[in-house]
Amino acid sequence: MAEKFNRNDRDRPYLNILSFVSEEKTFLIIVVVGLILAATATTSANLGMWIGFFFAAYAAVANDSIQSLGTFIESNKANKWWILWLFIGGIFLATVTFSFIYFDGDVTYQRLTNPDGTTDYPHPDKFTFFQVIAPLVLLILTRLKMPVSTTFLLLSVFSADTSGITSVVLKSWSGYLLAFVISFFIWYLSYNTIRKYFKSRKHSNYWVAVQWIVSGSLWATWVMQDGANIAVYLPREQSVFQFSVFALSIFFGLGLLFYLRGDRIQGVVSEKTRVSDIRAATLIDLSYVILLIYKLFISTVPLSTTWVFLGIIGGREIAISLSRKKKGNKHKKKAVFMIGKDFGYAMIGLLVSIILAASGNAAIRDEIYQAVTNFFT
Repeated sequence: MAEKFNRNDRDRPYLNILSFVSEEKTFLIIVVVGLILAATATTSANLGMWIGFFFAAYAAVANDSIQSLGTFIESNKANKWWILWLFIGGIFLATVTFSFIYFDGDVTYQRLTNPDGTTDYPHPDKFTFFQVIAPLVLLILTRLKMPVSTTFLLLSVFSADTSGITSVVLKSWSGYLLAFVISFFIWYLSYNTIRKYFKSRKHSNYWVAVQWIVSGSLWATWVMQDGANIAVYLPREQSVFQFSVFALSIFFGLGLLFYLRGDRIQGVVSEKTRVSDIRAATLIDLSYVILLIYKLFISTVPLSTTWVFLGIIGGREIAISLSRKKKGNKHKKKAVFMIGKDFGYAMIGLLVSIILAASGNAAIRDEIYQAVTNFFT
């Protein structure tokens, strides 16, 4: 019996692998085909630009659904997917169209260009293999339900030097800390009041209108910040044709996202405490959009909105776990574990971003090598 148990135990890893391949065969085929296309794309600048863009368009929207749209999707399960899509898609088209017209072809609200016209993220004359596969890496991490930073992962491979990476990292980390602290105090100090008024599962219809306004504002602000992660593959000043492809591709990509109800990455939001309550979702989005607007106007340096979002839900979970009167530390340990897991995944994304950037950019490799050498000498 013991021998049989050990044999089965040894076989289990192989069965798990076979099960994974069977369940994910369509996705694995997409990844393999994507790698082949990425290798082919390096032969032509125009081909590399469009293949990289289409990869990035889907990967960025799919991954970032947890922060800008996750609570909206979770708290509107009863609504038809196409109604949610047209609402969010319409806001997206209006937001990028304004930037395209006002900034003379720039759809990123100058996230990729400095006020003097220079840029830390130049549009390459020829795309490297690592620049094209960066969105595929993001797709893989998204499939594993990792809330990694799209900003780090996609922009780092286009950075002219390490200053383009460090400035984003510093701004994003400060955003995480600020979001965590503010969210913690909001929920910790007002927990009893919120619990009292949110105790009933029923809510006024006014909450629906308020949530849609707040969620729409959050989505528009997110587009102003993170639209650069997708547009980085296209010229900094787009033509009408390029803009049309950019806008419509993402618009219909959002339709697929809502049809799938956020897909697997949505689980990062769904596991949090009572996020499906439209009132709690609205409060989360309200604090999120205020912080994003603040960060949007103090600097044109791109910001990882994923880190800000993780800070907000992290501070909230810790505050709720400390405020509860339940006996024992089980719920506290669960909250700490969830926040630690999300933070760890985000750090993995940062590490992968730096590796990709260094692999595809000799100048960044030299700077990292020099920094490591100086540190140990």
